[in-house]
Amino acid sequence: METKQQAGGRKALTGARRVVVKIGSALLTNDGRGLDEPAIGGWVDQIAALHLAGVEVVLVSSGAVAAGMVRLGWQVRPSAVHELQAAAAVGQNGLTECYEGHFARHGLLTAQVLLTHDDLSNRKRYLNARSALRTLVDLRVVPVINENDTVVTDEIRFGDNDTLGALVANLLEADALVILTDQEGLYDADPRHNPAATLIHEGRADDPAFTAMAGGGGALGRGGMATKLQAARLAARSGACTVIASGRQPEVLSRLVAGERLGTLLSPDQAPMAARKRWLAGQLQVRGSLTLDAGAVKVLQSRGSSLLPVGVRAVSGNFVRGDMVLCVDEQGRRIAKGLVNYGAEDAARLLGKPSHQIEAILGFMEAPELIHRDNLVVL
Repeated sequence: METKQQAGGRKALTGARRVVVKIGSALLTNDGRGLDEPAIGGWVDQIAALHLAGVEVVLVSSGAVAAGMVRLGWQVRPSAVHELQAAAAVGQNGLTECYEGHFARHGLLTAQVLLTHDDLSNRKRYLNARSALRTLVDLRVVPVINENDTVVTDEIRFGDNDTLGALVANLLEADALVILTDQEGLYDADPRHNPAATLIHEGRADDPAFTAMAGGGGALGRGGMATKLQAARLAARSGACTVIASGRQPEVLSRLVAGERLGTLLSPDQAPMAARKRWLAGQLQVRGSLTLDAGAVKVLQSRGSSLLPVGVRAVSGNFVRGDMVLCVDEQGRRIAKGLVNYGAEDAARLLGKPSHQIEAILGFMEAPELIHRDNLVVL
């Protein structure tokens, strides 16, 4: 008799090649009793198994503040930013060492990556982070990402690592975001107070009915189900599905990727590339423009290719690397827009030049294209 039920929407997980996994503080610290090394070792074993199967995994890990609280002997999570910063600084070393040791058992290297909201809202730093993380993934290194709580302020903090996980999924165009928590998933009522609450197995990420079902966060983490739903909506804008599941389920990651019906699966409305193009088209302010020749216009409109400097005739505006720029034809008609790989001054020096001359002209090469096709939307 078949013991694993596989729903249609789970195909997105069975075919996933890049997955962002977020693990919450309550799981990592055994509800505040210090880092739960055996449990962390178990999740690392599962991630290593996925790597062996060819799945790229990026880990977003909470736990630095909670681990620091234990080391400092604090029983209650502080609210003052400077105290959170201190706890994060004390706890981050232990958290990193723990992951490094467990991944080393499988011959895998890890890389500590600390981010703030400002890093991903600044377009230049967004592209820098994207390039660095993509390179780590290509090198088969496991990035272990956390919010940079040691320097964070109220204005730039993500607010929770659920949001950070979603932004990383957007950044890397991941196929799926898996949020491991201490609950089985999203229920139609709070299961802590209503024994008749029913687990929601699948739904749409943007379903407004789910908002009323979400509860508050625990004592250690900053995010409850409400932030996990928001994270699912953010991840959906680049086409990633989100699963909210219990990290205490045995072999939870392997079972999810195998298509087992665990937790709550929240699906996007659009395919990954369509969702990302919609986000690029509607969310960012244009900082300048590039005038394209007829050949470049034809290639962009007919093939969806990247924009190379050889097809650009003029540069307008004072943009920097990572800014959104508008692409127009020689009559001024809007053709496309996207995130540029070179600032206005450097782009002007590259007009009409083939990509193989970029390094000789500038003394460096960020990328062979002015705008990569993944960061460009035809209007």
